[in-house]
Amino acid sequence: MGYLGNQLATVVVSAFAAFLTAMYFVMPAALNQLLMVGTIVTWFLAFICWISQKGTDYAHRYSHSEKKSSITLEHTTSSTSVLGVSEIGKFKESFTAELNELKSEVKLKDDEINRLRQQISNLETLVQIEALKTELANLKALAVKENSAKRK
Repeated sequence: MGYLGNQLATVVVSAFAAFLTAMYFVMPAALNQLLMVGTIVTWFLAFICWISQKGTDYAHRYSHSEKKSSITLEHTTSSTSVLGVSEIGKFKESFTAELNELKSEVKLKDDEINRLRQQISNLETLVQIEALKTELANLKALAVKENSAKRK
């Protein structure tokens, strides 16, 4: 964190602002306007540096404490949990049973998806058949009109 508590930028800008402020009283009156603007801007910049560093310190204080607590939690849980061979076997059996159950559910879902795909293809075929029937009926009606027009 350093001697200045990560406020080096703030200290440097503040020193420059103080120097400009002192120069305002020493320099001739012709430069008063320029020094006034420079002084205001540098004091504002010093304030912005100070505020941003405070915000950064605030943000890092809580993020580091969360990391430390999670590392401590992991360390304490890993050192206290010792499983026996029989417990590991029980966990393995239960996980295997769950895995088999999930596999059967996935197989059922796959079968249902295949059935739905087959129904969709059947419906597409029916729609094509109906479109062909409609086209044939239109052609027949057109042929009847042509024949009646030729007879007249």
